[in-house]
Amino acid sequence: MKRRFQQKKRKVPGLNTASLPDLIFTVLFFFMIVTHLRSVPVKVKYQTPQGTELKKLTKKSTTTYVFIGQPNDDAETTENSPYVIQVNDKLAESNTITSYLTDERNAMQAADAERMTVSLIADKSVPMGIVTDVKQAMRRANVLKINYAATQKP
Repeated sequence: MKRRFQQKKRKVPGLNTASLPDLIFTVLFFFMIVTHLRSVPVKVKYQTPQGTELKKLTKKSTTTYVFIGQPNDDAETTENSPYVIQVNDKLAESNTITSYLTDERNAMQAADAERMTVSLIADKSVPMGIVTDVKQAMRRANVLKINYAATQKP
């Protein structure tokens, strides 16, 4: 007498999705922390000039942004000029730029201070005299690496 063993049909157990919301929340929280958002609110209206030989900045942590253009509606200005200068997140006058850049340089580590770059983002209608004043202030602060912002020419 032969016994036949009946094979039981096994079901694949269902996937437990109870911890899925926790996992999604953790991944979302991770991306929120590591994503770099614009930390400098721009208080200046500007339209960058167009260029052909453009390169991207490599290390943005050593970059200080200088915006030159007409003030936004919510920007509080004290100068009589139709153009304002914004250094990182503060509006500045041409005579205070040197001290601000010197303070920025002193706040950096020694290795980063050597690579400090100023990204000059100026409206294409800004008079060259204002740009020259800013460049002279950067020279007095011993910040000699300048990046001029532009958009790609079509």
